[in-house]
Amino acid sequence: MDLFEGILTRRSVRQFDTTKKISQSDLEDIIRAAQYAPSAHNKQPWEFFVITDKEQMTALRHVQPWTSFAKDASAVILVCGNTDEAFSRHKEDETWNYSDIDCSLASENLLLAAHAKGIGACFCGAAPMPKVIAGLQEMFSLPKNIRPLSIVILGYPKDEPKQPTDRFKPEKIHWNKW
Repeated sequence: MDLFEGILTRRSVRQFDTTKKISQSDLEDIIRAAQYAPSAHNKQPWEFFVITDKEQMTALRHVQPWTSFAKDASAVILVCGNTDEAFSRHKEDETWNYSDIDCSLASENLLLAAHAKGIGACFCGAAPMPKVIAGLQEMFSLPKNIRPLSIVILGYPKDEPKQPTDRFKPEKIHWNKW
């Protein structure tokens, strides 16, 4: 599939074929694509926490309730930002870092790479929800500087994802003025 086809046909998948597993090689390929995302000042502050244990995938719903379908997935990848490595500013009255933005870009690459391999995926948020972030850090003993941004649930689709009508909306484009 070419890039445009992949972008236009990728859909969130929440029902998986439980008889098929994703190989470690395919998971590594998908993460490799995620690591090719752009990042502020090329800091590449992402970390990828891969979960294949069924009990852990099922328990995710206790931390992030919208992940209940992870119990049927083949794998879950937490895309996390290393806040110590992210491009940041800590002076005067400004304190910020690009960790969430960089990890969002990596998450989109991850979703598209999974789709290109015929693997279904669904992005579930962690950041900016403080309780979810803290719950994931505790559940998986993540260091304090590792901030979970997304929970990407992966598996082979049970059915072909339904394609929506055209999402292109010219009225959302503003040329040279609002």
